[in-house]
Amino acid sequence: MAKPQVIDLNTQARVPFLRGILTRSLQDAGLPFDEAYRLASDVRQELSHASAITTEQLRGAVTQHLQQQYGAAVASRYLEPAMASATVMVRTAEGQTAPFSRGQHRRTLECSGLPTGDAAALTASLYDHLVKKGTREITRARLEKLTYRYVQRAFGNEPSLRYLVWMDFLHSERPLLLLIGGTAGSGKSTIATKLAQRLENARLQSTDMLREVMRMLIPERLLPVLHTSSFNARQALPAWRKDGVDNGDLLAEGYRTQAELVSVACEAVILRALKERVSLILEGVHIQPAFLERIPNNADVVVVPVMLAILKPAQLGRLIQVRGKRVPDRRSERYLEHFDAIWNLQTFLLSEADRAGIPIVANDNEEKAIGQIMALVIEALSKGFSATPKEVFL
Repeated sequence: MAKPQVIDLNTQARVPFLRGILTRSLQDAGLPFDEAYRLASDVRQELSHASAITTEQLRGAVTQHLQQQYGAAVASRYLEPAMASATVMVRTAEGQTAPFSRGQHRRTLECSGLPTGDAAALTASLYDHLVKKGTREITRARLEKLTYRYVQRAFGNEPSLRYLVWMDFLHSERPLLLLIGGTAGSGKSTIATKLAQRLENARLQSTDMLREVMRMLIPERLLPVLHTSSFNARQALPAWRKDGVDNGDLLAEGYRTQAELVSVACEAVILRALKERVSLILEGVHIQPAFLERIPNNADVVVVPVMLAILKPAQLGRLIQVRGKRVPDRRSERYLEHFDAIWNLQTFLLSEADRAGIPIVANDNEEKAIGQIMALVIEALSKGFSATPKEVFL
């Protein structure tokens, strides 16, 4: 699809239409990432026939979509002059300044546990307050303290405490290690991607990708179990063709064998993230309770393991079909053909997670699941927390 050129009539500058830039602008207007990306894609499709459009035409097309789908209030926030946000500058303790970002502010509130709608409304209210007061510049500490008071006044003590805990974590610059396990089709990649967007600075790594790298390095004839899917890795075991061997035990043994191999690469990725003190979201079927033992005990890191689950066979089947349509290379027919093995592997993973005390999150609703995972993060951060607002917002 050809990208139309966007012309600024004031400067005659031409730039290609960039969906990512429009998505971010829509997020700043209060839309969640998914909805902003979908609307930006609709606009791109609508304008695909044009070789060039003006900035006014682009703004008009976007505004029309916003008014039809979200109403005048959201459209008005989008239409505010591009420099409107820059009228409120946020200054860090180091003296650096940047324009107030509603999208970033909303995502911070979401990370602390507020639903997207409530976070967007509070951000808009706080920003309007600053503009009406004629605030040209505000320190980051003052902005955070003001946000804390807004949350407390609007939603009560518990949400405001969660915000306080989250801000204390951000100030500490400790890395977060979020481990998301689950069987094929449970939504690990989708959930992890959305969490990475919300956390902004977190790295995202899939164990499937690490396994693929290892497959390139190690031939199948040397390690056949590495070159199978996790749910049928048992077929590469020597005991596979022996009589009298329990099929369930073989499934678990095949999975453990492959997961143990992949854990070598996973451990390297984790150690690198800890060395650089960056947060990491590691997702994949190979995340298992035994993997937690590989994380150094002396590391100053917040570790949150989660096991995703789809608790109804029919729902898991539908999700596998949807994934096959969205990502053709991951053919749904093959997964559905081995559905019983996938379901049995999930049963094994959930049993192991329950035995190890790892939280199980039912992924029957993506936003709800993301909220539950962030709640688990806040719960982990809250252990031993005793700081006051004055100590957090220095």
